[in-house]
Amino acid sequence: MASINTRLLRHLALFLFLAPLTDSSLASKINSQSTFKSQSSSIYIVHANHLAKPPHFATLGHWYTSMVATHSPRPVADHSTRILFTYDTVMHGFAVKLTGDEARRMSEAVGVSGVHEDRQLHYMTTRTPGFLGLDPGFGAWQDTDFGDGVIIGFVDSGIWPESPSFSDTGLGPVRPSWRGKCVGAADYDASLCNNKLVGAKAFTAGPMPSPRDWYGHGTHVASTAAGSEVRDIGIDMFARGTARGVAPKAKVAMYMVSSLSTSQIAAAIDAAVKDGVDIISISIADDAPTPFYNDIVSIAVFGAERAGVFVVLAGGNEGPKASTVKNAAPWMTTVGAGTVDRLFPASLNLGDGTVLIGQSLYTMKANGTNMVPLVINPCVKKTLTPDQIMGKIVVCIFSPEDKGEDDDDQGQGVDIVEIVQRAGAAGLVQVLISSWSPDDALADDTATFPCLGLGYAAGKKLRAYMASEPYPVASLSFACETVIGANRAPMVASFSSRGPNPVVPELLKPDVIAPGVNILAASPGDAGSQDIPRNGTYLLEGGTSMATPHIAGVAALIKKKHSDWTPAMIRSALITTASTLDNTGREILDNGLVDPNGNAKVTVATPFATGAGHVRPQLAMDPGLVYDAGVRDYVDFLCALNYTTEQLRRFAPDMATCTRELPGGGAGLNYPSFVVVFDGRTDVRTLMRTVTKVSQEAEMYNVTVKAPEHVKVTVTPAALEFKEQYEKRSYTVEFRSQVTAGNTKAAEAEWEFGHIIWENEKHQVRSPVAFTWKTNN
Repeated sequence: MASINTRLLRHLALFLFLAPLTDSSLASKINSQSTFKSQSSSIYIVHANHLAKPPHFATLGHWYTSMVATHSPRPVADHSTRILFTYDTVMHGFAVKLTGDEARRMSEAVGVSGVHEDRQLHYMTTRTPGFLGLDPGFGAWQDTDFGDGVIIGFVDSGIWPESPSFSDTGLGPVRPSWRGKCVGAADYDASLCNNKLVGAKAFTAGPMPSPRDWYGHGTHVASTAAGSEVRDIGIDMFARGTARGVAPKAKVAMYMVSSLSTSQIAAAIDAAVKDGVDIISISIADDAPTPFYNDIVSIAVFGAERAGVFVVLAGGNEGPKASTVKNAAPWMTTVGAGTVDRLFPASLNLGDGTVLIGQSLYTMKANGTNMVPLVINPCVKKTLTPDQIMGKIVVCIFSPEDKGEDDDDQGQGVDIVEIVQRAGAAGLVQVLISSWSPDDALADDTATFPCLGLGYAAGKKLRAYMASEPYPVASLSFACETVIGANRAPMVASFSSRGPNPVVPELLKPDVIAPGVNILAASPGDAGSQDIPRNGTYLLEGGTSMATPHIAGVAALIKKKHSDWTPAMIRSALITTASTLDNTGREILDNGLVDPNGNAKVTVATPFATGAGHVRPQLAMDPGLVYDAGVRDYVDFLCALNYTTEQLRRFAPDMATCTRELPGGGAGLNYPSFVVVFDGRTDVRTLMRTVTKVSQEAEMYNVTVKAPEHVKVTVTPAALEFKEQYEKRSYTVEFRSQVTAGNTKAAEAEWEFGHIIWENEKHQVRSPVAFTWKTNN
């Protein structure tokens, strides 16, 4: 299973989608959406330039009060009581009730940047649709009617049909061509299916196969991709709101596999294609790289692609080690995981004054003034005893690579929080080490007990302090709040598997990244529980498992708008429009790496971590050009890998002959990215690509290239002119290495990167390029 199977990444939720409130136009300091009724009073937000505060005001508060008294005179003794809120962190200013005339006068005051009428916003607990730029009022959701009618099949652990995320309120019936159905079982009434959940089957060797999800994984990913709108969802005190999937009106078909055997998975894929799904989402991966001809899942997905079904798969959770990416065939869309712009900050205050920032969902505020002893504990059941930890803050050091001495070790078979709480500890700090990064760190079950999670860098500082101090002490601080937009995002999740492709290095994988850290979505209920309702709950999970359904949802939106596109065209649209920049406009970072001394380091992410970049649904709806490929192209690709006739027959029995030599070998496939290998025999590599114009109007595209300084890249032609929709044009790229005997490349494993962009005023079609030099052995 390609999700992070650890309780450190659960029970955390709440994503807020806040529409922008400020108007940057100096000519309109008043919010353009404000009508400013002259007599009636409303609440307004006065956005102030705090640097413009006149020096005779002792504080900003005094200045704000003076503004109110001057521009909104009222017969009150203290105008400061009229100020409802003040803002001093994410912005500066205050909220106050004003009439329209008063607001207009206030907007003209010196130092006022803007005046904005307060308005009701929509909260989204699944923050990721908003983070991806999806908005109910315009753009991709409006253009595609939220993916209405597109059917996404999930090969996963089953589904909890009672969850409100699978309500069919407002949805029409499934299309007449749909051949799927719901197969009931003792614990699953087939009548629970509806116009949202249109299919549910179990592929299991058990005596009573049931599609009901008792594990939770399938329910979570299905609601992430296609969950219906559900209001008033949240976790405890952390901002309730509306949850929805990436394609909220798409339909769901679940193909439950229990043992994750390739036989079950292949059967599920087969049934999904037979039933008539449009998209298949598979958050499952093999542990070891396998040649495609020996990979049953790869072969099954090849068949699905041949039938016109777009298949998206998880890239794996073995990062940040190189060459760990899974599901790396060219007919698969392979997804890595990134972070989102939301944190649950809490802090550990050390006795030497150091403050370490972590994350927590503990629901009781604390100011961190009570210092208590710190103790590192192995955090296995036999050591979490009152004589060891009572009255102390317990520090647990976790590594995902550690197997543990038994099932109880490191929380694998026990609830660490419950045991620590029962033993009388004052708090718990969970430190994630090894390949984990700070943005992956979240404490488990923190709602009822004071605990937080720390990432690698903060954990290293904590351990250094405890090693240097004979009697280490600390306190915990909890603000009980969610912070949106304060952190750079996305960053590549440290666990996300990396390239280069371990099966075919000449093919760049992963393809893209999507949100995969702290994703809130539906979870199973419990018919016999007093705590968990029958209709389920909502939990937070992380992994490339959670990134994958985001891409499935985006693909459903594309499919709705472009029903005639091939899977390769959809994949190309996702790749060539992906972003390499984060929410600050800077390059996406990879903070999951560690230097030779074991210190965490933050570097710019390479395409081996991000693929082409972070998915952008709105741009993927209209990519301008796409790189298409079909069965014959993939067979030629396999021929370039020297597959035998027998091996080719496993994919395409009717095309098991090699009819042409693919220029450039495996790297010559008409893929939206490039991998250039200078192998020591030649310093020139020439590759060809063909693009198809999918926009309707006539267009001219010009090329721009970025490459390492010791590589000369020549694209011929340098401009492409198109007149008709679906018109094709080909181009060649000559990559010439200028490395000389006096300018020798470093080790064989060294890679460098660049890009090729075809663009005009409306479209930018970007292909990442990876370069490496190999010696001629």
